[in-house]
Amino acid sequence: MSELITDKHVVSVLRPFVRATTPVLGALRDADPLGLVRRVMGAREEHEAAIEMAKVDPSVVKGLESVRVPGTAAWHTMTVAEREDWWVNRVGRVTVLMAAIPGIGGALADRLPIQDTLATAGQGLVLSAIAVEHGAEDSGTRVRLIAHVLFDRDIDPLLASGEGDLLTDEEEDAATAEMTADLDESQRAHGKITPKAAAKSLWRLGRTLLALGDELDKRPQGRFYHKAMGMLPVVGMAGDYLGERSALKRAAKKGSKWLHAFPPTGGPL
Repeated sequence: MSELITDKHVVSVLRPFVRATTPVLGALRDADPLGLVRRVMGAREEHEAAIEMAKVDPSVVKGLESVRVPGTAAWHTMTVAEREDWWVNRVGRVTVLMAAIPGIGGALADRLPIQDTLATAGQGLVLSAIAVEHGAEDSGTRVRLIAHVLFDRDIDPLLASGEGDLLTDEEEDAATAEMTADLDESQRAHGKITPKAAAKSLWRLGRTLLALGDELDKRPQGRFYHKAMGMLPVVGMAGDYLGERSALKRAAKKGSKWLHAFPPTGGPL
C-alpha cells in the first residue's frame, strides 16, 4: 500500500494533524497540579498583581518560578536540549503508556492497529513540540520534520506549506476541528482539559494517520527484545512500554538532528 502514498497525500494528512497538535500541546504545557504556575507566567513586573490574584505567599510564587515547566523563569534558562527532554519525559510517558496498554493482550493486540496508531500520534505530538522549541512555529516545517522522522520522506517545502495540497482550506479546517473536538468540549464543560479528553484527542490524532497505511511501519520502533517481550500475554504491556519509550527517544533524537540541519525560519501557523 505504501507505493500508492504520494508526498502530496502525506502532506494532506499531516497539515491538519500538525495544526491539531497546537491546542493539545497547549493543554499539556499549561497543566500543573497546583494551578498556580499559569498565574505567574507573565513578566516579572506583573508578579505582584499575580500574587494578589492568587492569594498566595510571595515565597510560594518564587518557588514555583524555580520549577522547570513552560512559562516559569526556570524554563527560560533551560537549553533547547533540556526542553526537548522535558517534552519527551512529560508528554512521552503519557502517550507511550496509552500506546502500550493494548500490549496486555500480547500478540493478539499487536495484530490490531491500536498500538501503532497511538504510538505514531504520540511521536508526532512530541516532534511538533520539539520543533516549536527550535523556533519552528510554522506548519510547513513541522510537516517536513514529521514526514522525515516518521515516514522517511523528504517533502518539498512549498508542498509542505500547502501549495498543491489535496485539501481545500475549508476541508483542512474541518479535519483539524474534528481532531480537537474533545478538547473544545472539555474546555466548555469543565473549564479545563480532562485526561479523558486528552486520551480521546490522541486517538483522533492517530486515527487520522491511519490514512497513510503501511507508512506507519516506517516510524522509529523499539529494539528486537522489546518486541519479543511484547508478544507475551500480561508482561507484553511492559515490553511494549519500554519499546515505545525507546522508539520515542530515537524519534526525538532524529528530529533534533534534522532541525539542526535545517534551522527553521519561523512563520505563521
